[in-house]
Amino acid sequence: MLGELTQIQAVELLTKHLTGRLGCHADGVTYVVPVNYVFKDNTIYSHSASGKKIDMMRKNPDVCFEVDELQSIFKWKSVIAWGRFVEISDIAEKQQVMQSIIHRIMPLVTTPHGHPSHGITDHESDIGDKVELVIYKIVIDKITGRFEN
Repeated sequence: MLGELTQIQAVELLTKHLTGRLGCHADGVTYVVPVNYVFKDNTIYSHSASGKKIDMMRKNPDVCFEVDELQSIFKWKSVIAWGRFVEISDIAEKQQVMQSIIHRIMPLVTTPHGHPSHGITDHESDIGDKVELVIYKIVIDKITGRFEN
């Protein structure tokens, strides 16, 4: 049976998961990439080194975000959210977002070494000199969800 998730079920799915797919579009190019995130108060929080997706979202802040939960080919849930990319510049908010992401990731990390992109490393030199860490949020306008049982 195919069906629609309620808003409550869609929000539960977004809240439960840690990795989703971010879709952005600029200059005639569409780009979809997996990102780690935290969902809170109708907002997706994430981070990235500067690069293609950040450049594209700076040009066109309208994005979509997808999360799915697959139990089998005939038993799944999927949510798509549309919203706007907002780069976070406030230092306190940046620290809070990174703490939230690290807090969600740590239970899944078998060893805290070798994860410099999240600031989890023994050696500051692992992070590198020229990496611009961009902390951002996607302020959600619309959420839809589907399922199959």
